[in-house]
Amino acid sequence: MTSPVSWTSGRFWRTNRGSISRSSCAIWETWILPRASGFLSLFYWSREYTRSLDAGKDYLELPNVIAINIVNFEFLPTGDFHTSFHLWEDTDRSVMLTDALEIHFVDMIKFKALREKDIRNNPLHRWMSWFDKDSSPELVKEIVKMDTAIQKAQERVDYVTIDKETLRAYQMREMALSDYTSGINHAKRETQKEIARNLKGIGVPLEQIAAGTGLSAREIEKL
Repeated sequence: MTSPVSWTSGRFWRTNRGSISRSSCAIWETWILPRASGFLSLFYWSREYTRSLDAGKDYLELPNVIAINIVNFEFLPTGDFHTSFHLWEDTDRSVMLTDALEIHFVDMIKFKALREKDIRNNPLHRWMSWFDKDSSPELVKEIVKMDTAIQKAQERVDYVTIDKETLRAYQMREMALSDYTSGINHAKRETQKEIARNLKGIGVPLEQIAAGTGLSAREIEKL
């Protein structure tokens, strides 16, 4: 049993979305590019927030959106590996504009540098140890046993890993169906064109050919 994260090159590794409750949802991202990470996180938060409300719905139905960014670089000049942001009033921190926005950054570099990791009493330490690709299989297995939420996450990872062949077979079947449909439509289209070409050759008006074949007047003119 190993950690599910594999840091790769590119703008970001993965963006996911999940429901916490009927009134809240979370998006979590693993980033490897330091530049503009704050802007990108806010962009994805805002996109998730605005698309959560259908046209005509009450604004009160907008959910709280929590963005969790797991970064593999030193992003913020703080001592703690975990930082969080909300919409507070500048001079009076007892006043919050809304709790709809919540953005977290978890710095894997700072977390891995911790001398002591309290996986038994600190849920965040457990999660980050599970995410850490350098965690030993034995440690990951221990963490999974002590946390039901992580256990569910691990089961999902195991399912995706084990079921790759089934997923591949499904994808191949979908491609085959698309190829078949495309082939049928192409053959049908060619038959329509051939009929339209013959009708056009004997002087049938374009309007009648279009009505009989389903082709547009422009398509018939090009035949």
